[in-house]
Amino acid sequence: MTLTERHPAAGERVETRSFVTPDDTLADDARLATPRWDPAPPARRSRHRARLIALVGLITVTAYLIWLLRPSRVGNPWLFGVLVTAELFNVAQALGFWWTCAFAPDRGAADPHRDPAPDVADLADVAVDVFIPTYDEPVDVVAPTVAAAVALRGADVRVALLDDGDRSEMRALAERYGARYIRRDEHTGAKAGNINHALGATSAPYVLVLDCDHVPLPDFLVRTLPLFGDASDTYDLHTGRARHGVAYVQTPQYYANAESNRVAEASWSQQSLFFGAIARGKDARGAMFCCGTNVVFRRTALDDIGGFPEGSVTEDFELSIALHERGWTSAYAPEVLASGLGPEDVASYVGQQHRWARGCVGALPRIARAALPARIKLQYLLSASYFLTGWTVLVYLSMPVFRILTGAQPIAGSGADDFLVAFAPYFGLAVLAVATIGGGAYTYSAYALATTSFWVHIHASTKALFRRPSRFVVTPKTASSDRQWRAVGPPLVAIGILTLAILVGLLRDRDAATLNNVAFAMLHVVVLCHGMAAALVPGTAAITPPHVEDPAEPALQSRESCGG
Repeated sequence: MTLTERHPAAGERVETRSFVTPDDTLADDARLATPRWDPAPPARRSRHRARLIALVGLITVTAYLIWLLRPSRVGNPWLFGVLVTAELFNVAQALGFWWTCAFAPDRGAADPHRDPAPDVADLADVAVDVFIPTYDEPVDVVAPTVAAAVALRGADVRVALLDDGDRSEMRALAERYGARYIRRDEHTGAKAGNINHALGATSAPYVLVLDCDHVPLPDFLVRTLPLFGDASDTYDLHTGRARHGVAYVQTPQYYANAESNRVAEASWSQQSLFFGAIARGKDARGAMFCCGTNVVFRRTALDDIGGFPEGSVTEDFELSIALHERGWTSAYAPEVLASGLGPEDVASYVGQQHRWARGCVGALPRIARAALPARIKLQYLLSASYFLTGWTVLVYLSMPVFRILTGAQPIAGSGADDFLVAFAPYFGLAVLAVATIGGGAYTYSAYALATTSFWVHIHASTKALFRRPSRFVVTPKTASSDRQWRAVGPPLVAIGILTLAILVGLLRDRDAATLNNVAFAMLHVVVLCHGMAAALVPGTAAITPPHVEDPAEPALQSRESCGG
């Protein structure tokens, strides 16, 4: 099967690649289709535009804070304090986003912090263990990954299927494609424990970890191994610390099923923002963390920290902290080199987000005490603290309810027009910055789904605060056709309370202040309804493909060849 991938940042250059698998029956899998996204850095003009927008955004956020923090603005002191805390948190996240994405230094071949890459021809004798962990995923999900892994080029590849489910069909699958089958007697530590067990049973100097649903391109290793450079220790003049070379090379997690339904599409929209501008910015600042799949490790780096930490549900995140703390560096290859599957229903999305939130928020104390350079520590804090955003959403949902039902309001001495004059420019520039920096990939559906899942952050951070245990849950790879009430229970309650407040406000008083808060409450209801519709209304998650009368039409041909 031939893949044609287009790289807009490199002009009109078109690169053709082919999946090589020993089984033609896998050719219809969506993960073998042409990737329709390119995470490569944008043109210089686009970067300048993003920086200009961010600079103007700094002016608008400063003006808004000056307006907000005047003593005359204090209404109810408690509500004002809560609102200001939420606003300052979101301002910090916005500034961190601009710093990471818009003002990151360009990273290229001339970058003095990256070790020189060896010739690709020198990679032929490099041994690489390819780990494919699996637990309860179906054979048809795992098979294309194993088939593509054994066909990887550019190294001495040794594929191992790590089966934590002890299933005979997985043993047969490994034998079918000539891969090694590894299982263990004690199933502790979830995915991290599975990988650590395999590390003890293998010996190659490099280890590629692939989630069982992520199908690699044949040139995955050709494109990533050169980024490891020289393994010898060096000295970083900027930090005054020893550098042990590159510990891991991370590549994007691309969702090939993004067009299967609206949940997968929204989930992928969020991923594309991270693995595009954010990941490139983190890499430029030496702070790209491991994301658990589509990543190649230097074995000596893993040995240096004792393997994957087994006490966290985000073992990859804490592994990255430990490696950076020890002086190892990381690299990010902004190129789609594997295609996987994202969550296709709200319950799966909620489960995935809860695991990430629980692990990242729980890692905040670890980050605070880590011996890391300031820029790297700040990047980790920004990433982990993002999963506290749900608390700010709860604040914004609550404010119009308090005003309508109790008459108490956080801000005094201003009308709706005065507030909008101060707030709208900051909010508008923030939205424009995300749209520009993300190349238009971040959609309203992605925003609505994230907003509807605000309660996930609250629940996960509460569990982290009280140190309640959490278990590793594998994200389902297929959508459920059932209504998922539990996944949207909290937003349903929020909609009910907001609707009650709207009715009370309209019946009790229709002055300007009340109508303003009614409008905000209605806006929240619209966003929440959009985000949770796929969980409760059958058919709303489906994406209707465009009608094409003739498969040979030029429009279809150009769509299939577009990798942007």
